[in-house]
Amino acid sequence: MYLSVVNVKPLEGYKLLLTFENNEEKIFDVSPYLNIGRFSELKDKFLFKTAKVKFDSIKWANSLDLDPELLYHKSKKAPNSLLHSTAGIEV
Repeated sequence: MYLSVVNVKPLEGYKLLLTFENNEEKIFDVSPYLNIGRFSELKDKFLFKTAKVKFDSIKWANSLDLDPELLYHKSKKAPNSLLHSTAGIEV
């Protein structure tokens, strides 16, 4: 069984702040994928910022998505300083 993504927030440096259904918050680094096939389209910062929750995972405006299991297992625990920040973060 895997955990569903319930919230996503694009961050600077092509990272995503993800909240999973167990309320765990993790950071997923998309940058290693930016030179693979259509994922290179996400180098466009406007497009990258379109990440939204779709069903149990995330999806961008160009219809790219990532598996929720990959997102969970390849992400790292979000630092508390990031979780409590109210400042806007730009990619």
